[in-house]
Amino acid sequence: MSYTIIRAVNVAFEVYAVLLLIRILLSWIRHNPYQPIIRFIYETTEPYLRIFRRIIPPFSQIDFSPIIAFFVLRIIQQIVVKLLIQIL
Repeated sequence: MSYTIIRAVNVAFEVYAVLLLIRILLSWIRHNPYQPIIRFIYETTEPYLRIFRRIIPPFSQIDFSPIIAFFVLRIIQQIVVKLLIQIL
């Protein structure tokens, strides 16, 4: 039972990390922002990315906040999974 919870949390983090990675890649190519899948990615990732955009200003027209947000998400994932392992 506890392994299932840990696995589900880990999978949720992995899925969100993939969405963030896709969002980062989309910023490099032209795309239709009104396409339903792309809208879903933007609507899902924007609240999290907004936190980092407030803290980290663009540097010479380059926005590093999504990349930093990706790495912070990975750190949070490791912390949460380790805490769940200890608790459960």
